Amino acid sequence: MKRFIITITLFTTTFMSFSQSLEYQDLAILFSQNDNNGSARFTAMSAAFGALGGDISSINVNPAGLSVFKNSTFSGTFNSRNSEITSNYYGNSNTNQDQFINISHAGAVLVFDSAYSKDWSKFAIGFSYRIKKDFNDLFLSEGNSNRATFTEYPLDTNDPTFVYDIADKQRYVNTNSGELSELNVGFSSIHQNKLHVGLSLNFYDLNFTQRSTLTEFNSDANGNQLDANFYQENYTTGAGFSLNAGFIYKAHQNFRFGLAYQTPTWYTEIAEESNIINNDGFFGDTEIIVSNDNLIYDNTSGGFFPSQGLIYRLKTPSQLTASAALIFGKNGLLSIDYVSKNYKNIKLSGDDFSVENQFFQNGIKNTHNVRLGTEWRFDRLSIRGGLSKKQTPNVNNILNEDSIVNYSDAEGYSFGAGYNFGNFKLDFAFSDNNRTATYNMYPGFNVNPSNLTIDNKIFTATVTLDL
Repeated sequence: MKRFIITITLFTTTFMSFSQSLEYQDLAILFSQNDNNGSARFTAMSAAFGALGGDISSINVNPAGLSVFKNSTFSGTFNSRNSEITSNYYGNSNTNQDQFINISHAGAVLVFDSAYSKDWSKFAIGFSYRIKKDFNDLFLSEGNSNRATFTEYPLDTNDPTFVYDIADKQRYVNTNSGELSELNVGFSSIHQNKLHVGLSLNFYDLNFTQRSTLTEFNSDANGNQLDANFYQENYTTGAGFSLNAGFIYKAHQNFRFGLAYQTPTWYTEIAEESNIINNDGFFGDTEIIVSNDNLIYDNTSGGFFPSQGLIYRLKTPSQLTASAALIFGKNGLLSIDYVSKNYKNIKLSGDDFSVENQFFQNGIKNTHNVRLGTEWRFDRLSIRGGLSKKQTPNVNNILNEDSIVNYSDAEGYSFGAGYNFGNFKLDFAFSDNNRTATYNMYPGFNVNPSNLTIDNKIFTATVTLDL
């Protein structure tokens, strides 16, 4: 299994192999993250909707906001994300840009007047689909660490054998794809026109693929060259569920506050298929070519591509969202959300994950995140803006020997506008989110990681129809 081949394996006492794919603790943290995708209004205000409601996207923050709607509504959203990742590896910089277009959100809310109680005057049922986490990205790292790890040729019959211990260059290409989608079904009601309460059931569908290729270009003292290509891939699918409950209280016509709790997400079955399996002493598909031999070493020759599967379970962090908002009549509003996320309670099960679960307790921290949003109305035109700060769960300077990637805190800003045509609305938003990361291509070796700068610029458009 992948976690047993984390660092170094000897091939006939001389050849070494390692894993540069994400390990289980890395995957658990990745699958616990949230991109805050939603409607353009939601995005423009940096998702600070815990005390506001009135937008179908707010169901994933605080389902109590469903009963803020005055009438039944449908909305659909697409976004276009420009991803720019710059890597720096031993002084060599590479930048990769990609664009991804998604139907990122769709939802509807049905509003009903209560016929049974004057105190509970209205209730609402909401349905929402969104891409919670978009995994698609690609980066290239290239440089020279002056450290050769593939130093010998498996088919070398010379005595003594050639030793290619002069490092000329290393090249690493990593591609992630897939998404974590979320379906919310929620209910909300309002008591005496002051207290909104709500509950939602959330279902998740996970699809993640990582493909990585590490190439070493080495030589020996006589100028002979060795090119080693090391390819790994991992396919992961799963399904999970969580609950979310909250309230919004109108303390004054100009002030309201809210509180929401989301349970951990329980993934009852995650299925992994990977080629990271011992194949002729190497973990993954390996090809080695030398300049002084016409033969090519290929551990997958003949169409033999070994793989292995693993089924396990995952519990992601719970989170608590406290919110407040100032309402200036029909002119505008200011909103703030504080989110506490309990990363230390991540847990893997279904196999021996004792090392990983210990890492969650000692190697990461709970996070505290802030979102600010504002909206101002000028007749039918609305102008919006937002700021966000998202902490990383990684503890500085603590890198478990099996960890591959460490992220910094993420910061972002957003702005947008919308126009109310009466029966339908058009909204647009632009958001920019950036962070840095280190990616350890050589775990177990004394080699510096690649330093990544990650920037995501997202354009979002939403159409909303009154039903």
